[in-house]
Amino acid sequence: MTDWDFNDKPLNTVFFDSPSHADTLLSGLNILRSKGHLLDVTLYAQGHAFQAHRAVLASCSDYFRAMFTDAMLESKLSEIQLNGVTAEGMRLLLDYAYTSKLGLNLANIQDVLSAASHVQVVTVVEACSNYLHAQLDLENCVDIVTIAETYSLNQLRRRVYRFISGHLQEFSNSNEFYRLAPQQLEYLLACDFPVDCPETEVLRIVLRWLRYHDNIGYKQKLSYAMRFLRRVHFSEMSKWEIETVLQKSFSGPTRQDQQLYCHILRDACRQVSLKAQTLPSSENNTLINSRGMELAIIKIGGFGIGGITNEITYFLPSKGKWKRLTTIPHVEQCNFGTVVRDNELFVVGGCFNQSLQENIHPFGFRYSPRYNKWTTMAPMQRERCRFSLNVVMDHIYAIGGESEVEEEGGEELSACERYDPITDTWRSICPLPLARSQHAGCALPSSSCLLISGGLHCDQVLSSVRCYNVVTDSWDPRASLLTPRADHAMLTIGDKIYVCGGWYEDIDTGNRILADSIDAYDVNLDRWEVITRVPTPRYHAGIVGVESKIYLIGGFHSDAMFDRATAAIECYDIETDIWITGENYPQDIWEHTCANLYVPKCRDDMDVLTDSKQKCTF
Repeated sequence: MTDWDFNDKPLNTVFFDSPSHADTLLSGLNILRSKGHLLDVTLYAQGHAFQAHRAVLASCSDYFRAMFTDAMLESKLSEIQLNGVTAEGMRLLLDYAYTSKLGLNLANIQDVLSAASHVQVVTVVEACSNYLHAQLDLENCVDIVTIAETYSLNQLRRRVYRFISGHLQEFSNSNEFYRLAPQQLEYLLACDFPVDCPETEVLRIVLRWLRYHDNIGYKQKLSYAMRFLRRVHFSEMSKWEIETVLQKSFSGPTRQDQQLYCHILRDACRQVSLKAQTLPSSENNTLINSRGMELAIIKIGGFGIGGITNEITYFLPSKGKWKRLTTIPHVEQCNFGTVVRDNELFVVGGCFNQSLQENIHPFGFRYSPRYNKWTTMAPMQRERCRFSLNVVMDHIYAIGGESEVEEEGGEELSACERYDPITDTWRSICPLPLARSQHAGCALPSSSCLLISGGLHCDQVLSSVRCYNVVTDSWDPRASLLTPRADHAMLTIGDKIYVCGGWYEDIDTGNRILADSIDAYDVNLDRWEVITRVPTPRYHAGIVGVESKIYLIGGFHSDAMFDRATAAIECYDIETDIWITGENYPQDIWEHTCANLYVPKCRDDMDVLTDSKQKCTF
């Protein structure tokens, strides 16, 4: 026999990896169990005996790993009694341990969950939680949330309460609603998830639960009432609304109930400041209910280092970060119209490149942040881009812009149209006296009029302003802008109109010049005045008003040098006449639009990627 000498040669090690080895090992262990070979422990549940291998149990259960490896009495025992675990649950759990397969259904879910929780098989507990979430409906939500609370399934518990909140009105009209324990109803009111009904209906729901549980004593009912009523947002209701709800609840109750509800009313008035007892502002009226919602600044589309994007991001003050919200369901586009109505975002029209040619389209989409859902809407009567989109008296108005024509290039439009969100239809309205694109528009405060300013007409930057009366379907001239502007923004804040951003042309050279002022329009005096200068003027910034503040987000400094794009955020406080510089947007952005939208606070979205480690704070 020859002895081979490999001492002077490389080893040439090759690692063999068998994809089937794990399955083979698990199958072999299960065969050993079925034949009764090498079994070294017996588990007892409800008097039933289950033989197993300690190594298998310890490998998938924290409970058994600690029991068999630590200095516990059971580590030396060959028989172990499991109290509080059903035989069926133990059988299914052992089958999973030896096969990695588990069949869950409504008949066995509690047995499996109880056993998996007891012996700490985390993967099975998670599987049970996901299964219950998938089966969730209004008929079983109380049972599922009770299971979640019993086994400390916190994520499932939050999911169930969020589901109930989102269907609160329908749920409260079912018999399941009255099965809620007092602490469950209190938590439901306190968990601050979005609801599908006004706060007056939330108050009615609380009172209905109290009326239904007449079997509890007066003192106990009063205690529950005080706990529940602390969770009702009375600040969203007027005194008249509160009294109306309570008066209807008084119809036919006992004297004791009358005393209870009178006590509730007095206590409610003490807990909240009803001030002048006025209804919520028009901004708040855009929401069914502000529960679980927070006003966010949203950035819609635009350009960045990676090119054009349909991405929509948002900033919540409570989170202090820019996060990804959603994506416009269309090929990457720009120069579309955006507007918010009743807390739904409308994205309409725009243009996109195809084979190096600009294509303009008429299609639109609407986004609900509460349901995180996009729906299509009827297309405009004609395609548009670089136009204005605004809301006046619950209707949406598409004004001017550019449209495709047979010859090369496009034309500016004088045609205008109005959209009815209820009927999902567009119809033509009186056209603009002068066709224009890249203009701005906004609704006049507390009126039925729409203001349109500046823009381009035959490559000339305009300063003219026109006012459209939606009642008379007519256009009237208003005082011209102090400076011609294109690609600018108009904002309605308080009782004034503000014009921000944009550019105009140098008469002598034809070069573009940034408009660096913010001008205010007095509606009553029909007069414009400069109120401030922008510290960092830029082209194509996103501009949005939040209460008494104006934010300028992103843009680029030079029309000729796109590499000078910026992520800068500057804020002008109208009341204090002070500019504040905030933390930058995470990326350089331009040609985007910005708006306000109430977004659920419970969302868990990805952060917008940034090189900065600092939080964005306004």
